[in-house]
Amino acid sequence: MASSATHHEPEGRHQTRKATASGWIGSALEYYDFFIYATAAALIFPQIFFPKGDPKIAIIASLATYGVGYVARPIGAFFLGHLGDTHGRKQVLVICMFLMGFSTVAVGLLPTYDQVGLLAPALLVFLRLVQGFAVAGEISGASSMILEHAPFGRRGFFASFTLQGVQAGQIMAAAVFLPLAHYMPADQFNSWGWRIPFLLSFIVIVAGYIIRREVAETPAFAEVDKSGKVPKAPVVQAVTESWRDMLRVMLCSLMNVIPVVTTIFGAAYAVQPGYGIGFEKDVYLWIPVMGNIVAVIVIPFVGTLSDKIGRRIPIMVGAIGSGLLSFAYLYAISVHNVPMAILFSLLMWGVVYQGYNAVYPSFYPEMFPTRTRVSGMAISQNLGTAVTALLPVLFVTVAPPGATNIPLT
Repeated sequence: MASSATHHEPEGRHQTRKATASGWIGSALEYYDFFIYATAAALIFPQIFFPKGDPKIAIIASLATYGVGYVARPIGAFFLGHLGDTHGRKQVLVICMFLMGFSTVAVGLLPTYDQVGLLAPALLVFLRLVQGFAVAGEISGASSMILEHAPFGRRGFFASFTLQGVQAGQIMAAAVFLPLAHYMPADQFNSWGWRIPFLLSFIVIVAGYIIRREVAETPAFAEVDKSGKVPKAPVVQAVTESWRDMLRVMLCSLMNVIPVVTTIFGAAYAVQPGYGIGFEKDVYLWIPVMGNIVAVIVIPFVGTLSDKIGRRIPIMVGAIGSGLLSFAYLYAISVHNVPMAILFSLLMWGVVYQGYNAVYPSFYPEMFPTRTRVSGMAISQNLGTAVTALLPVLFVTVAPPGATNIPLT
């Protein structure tokens, strides 16, 4: 496993805190954008961007647009990884923020299927591709930025704040959707209320730029740049020198199946009329929110634990435990048992899954040397998550609306 000698002196502690805050806030804002799309794709897009004749086709098509974003992520990883390793971590994070912010605001301005027909889902797919391209560089860039500013022995703790920001972004997304879904009449929410969370993403553009322009480039990258060792083709170098570690990261990233299936398919399964389970949108949204609130609290403790006992044990426990609990969570949804669903959300998403989620922002970048760190992590992680992208569509195909015997539950 390769690692770079990151210089960390006492006066660098301020930059460590600033980089950590930048990573947290940037990830929270950028993944707010990502999760409002995920929420809307499950709850509202089947009714407004696709033909209304067949609910199964509408749900599949809507969830497929969510999956399309993951398909674009490997492409974004190649470009943004190259940029992060040749021009610095700071520059790539600013670019990610602008792309995500503008594309998400544009979703809030789209015409519906009733207004322009098939052009509506076509535009939705295009903007989703831009979102996927942009988010491909966020975690790898932010994790590398924090890791390279953090002192040895505390990297797990500081890097975990990247994913704490991601969880906070999901809470923010639900916090915007919840009052709209609860207080607005259904016809108004379906007509224009759903646009509000997307239009608020303009804040991402302004806030993200202000926050990230204040962070200095990492000492590790500055040293590589000063020594003239910045590679011209970091992607090629990462593949030739670190292909085994890239394969490890790609396989570990298949863990994305748990949040993709439980939160995206789980939401459609719970609230779409075709399934007949009958969760109200505002009631269901509280279930993953509770799990995310617990996760925000748990993540730094797990990051600290990984500094003491190593990265691998928390990751293995998190992977196996949350995988098993995901079946129990979907079962609770299938029988419309709200207390049981909350319990398994708290256990699976709030606690156990964080054994993986809190640790991989330090575990993955530590595998790669400074000169290819962003490329190596971005490409391998996004290839792994892309494999899981269309699983919600597969679940709807296997368990379509109206089915009386749902496999896996």
